[in-house]
Amino acid sequence: MSTLISHPNQLRPGIALVSISRMSTLCETVAPRYNELARFFSIRAGYGAAVTALQAYVDAGTVDVVLAAGSNGAYLRDNLSVPVVMVKVNGFDVLNAITQAITAWPGETIGLVLHESVSRELANLSGWLNVALKQRAYRSIDEVRAAVDTLAAEGCTVIIGPGMACDLALQAGLQCVFLYSIGAVEEAFERSIELARMSRQKESKRVRLNTIVAHLRDGVAAFDEDGQLEVVNPAMLDLLGLNRSSDVASQLLGAVGPHLRETLDADSPSNERIEQIGGRSLIVNCVPIVEHGSRSGAVVTVQDTLIAQRIDRSLRTNQRPKHLVARHNLADLIGGSPELERVRWLAGASAAHDATVLLTGESGTGKELVAQGIHNASRRRGNPFVAFNCAALPEGLIESELFGHEEGAFTGARRGGKPGLFEVAHTGTIFLDEIGEMPAALQSRLLRVLQEREVMKLGSGRATPIDVRVIAATHRNLRELVKHGTFRADLNFRLNLLQIELPPLRERRSDIPGLAQHLLARSAAKYHLPATVTKHILEFLSPLFELYTWPGNVRELENVVARAAIYLSDGSGSAREDLQAMFPEFGEMQSLPVAADRHKVTDAPSGTVTRDDIMRVLQANGGNRAAASRTLGIGRTTLWRLMKE
Repeated sequence: MSTLISHPNQLRPGIALVSISRMSTLCETVAPRYNELARFFSIRAGYGAAVTALQAYVDAGTVDVVLAAGSNGAYLRDNLSVPVVMVKVNGFDVLNAITQAITAWPGETIGLVLHESVSRELANLSGWLNVALKQRAYRSIDEVRAAVDTLAAEGCTVIIGPGMACDLALQAGLQCVFLYSIGAVEEAFERSIELARMSRQKESKRVRLNTIVAHLRDGVAAFDEDGQLEVVNPAMLDLLGLNRSSDVASQLLGAVGPHLRETLDADSPSNERIEQIGGRSLIVNCVPIVEHGSRSGAVVTVQDTLIAQRIDRSLRTNQRPKHLVARHNLADLIGGSPELERVRWLAGASAAHDATVLLTGESGTGKELVAQGIHNASRRRGNPFVAFNCAALPEGLIESELFGHEEGAFTGARRGGKPGLFEVAHTGTIFLDEIGEMPAALQSRLLRVLQEREVMKLGSGRATPIDVRVIAATHRNLRELVKHGTFRADLNFRLNLLQIELPPLRERRSDIPGLAQHLLARSAAKYHLPATVTKHILEFLSPLFELYTWPGNVRELENVVARAAIYLSDGSGSAREDLQAMFPEFGEMQSLPVAADRHKVTDAPSGTVTRDDIMRVLQANGGNRAAASRTLGIGRTTLWRLMKE
């Protein structure tokens, strides 16, 4: 028979009070004091009957702890899966019971029935108390009966013991004193509540952990120190292709047994390994479970390499700065000269492969534009494009920027560490400009990255695999640097797999007008210039395209066009002295044109313009008579007449 003797609340632990006769009454008296801390179920049964009654509660998860006493409690402890708390008899309880017996029945022989063992101290104490005291121990219900019968036969008229001993004594016509006190029961209640609370917390953690493990995409299995399987999640069975209907533990050991045994036997955990299991490429890792300084088992995890790669790409994509994109395409190379067509063809061919590219050419020839164009024409488009100038930072900062660092790697290192640009460029392209300026001490590290395709941060002992396409650029002759010992020959060979030389602007003069027009359109948009002004500027600059050598290449042309857009936007600057002030780089030219007034074209006196002047200006303007007449400040009719003379 069972009874709920407290208000139901599923958040409180459940405690079953299992006893017979007097102990049941005592427990039910104490229970209401602890109603706010636990739910109590009173089960008036013992031994096998109690186990049967309790099993339903245990299976339903209603009972967390069982409270019992004596041999009944010992029996339940051996036959139940839940903890059993025993009501303990202390010395005070025994002395109190003996005192009650002496007071109520002075001069009578007292028999004491104790669970499991008798007390030697009480044997010595009986003389001091001036009482005849005999003891018997019991471990089962039958031994309780035997103990009472023996004590009665030995002349005991008062029995002190558990509830059953008291019942048997009364049946035999003897007096009795119940051994257990309210204090002992209260102490057992408090231990039960604490144990139940801890059991609930442990079970809650177990359920949470099992739920988490069951929903992991990675396979997880836990083993004890003997290699016996304790936990395995569905993902592990799926990844390894195990049959759920057969012996899962044996199948699992067959797949990961070597890793498990190595971890359980060795002093260090097994490293991650890539294994081919069941036709799949899997990452297998095994780590020990250490409790109180000693190994108590191991955890094996299995991950699909494809999923790991996908997660890695996602993480790197989310962590990288959003501005690391290539804005230019190969179509942005303005011009149709054979020299530029050759560059465009080589760049397009290079984009189809992941080989390292070395771009050479003078400063300002557009090496980064070509690098971006190669990236955007390759399979890596959409992934990061990271540009770095090897001449922009001191050696120590170059190393940190390129390879990254761990926290505390050096004074001033970023908290939490920092990924290097090679890591940031993962799955994309890194553009190393001015590679010829790379410090000699870092060239060996760069060479290793190119060879091994992995990078090691400053302050770290672990290499990180990277998938990066490298494009390098230089305006220097790397072979000459190798001869002088300032550049590693092996690094030069590694970089110079595909080489594209960009021609200077002076070697592709036919591209200059179109390029200037493109650059001027950008300046016009920036400075809000009307079309008439841009036309005037182009007409003014046209003679310079052929006469000037453009040592700064496209970058210099861009500066000149932007300057002209600013200075000539209002029609000023027609005098030779003004032009030399605006464009000092043209000062060495012997034939500096004079700007015509774009608003009014007037004929200059014919005697001031010679035929030689006309031919020189016509040559400078590519035979364009309209441009020549504007440059000379005369009308086209006058120009034609003077040419006839």
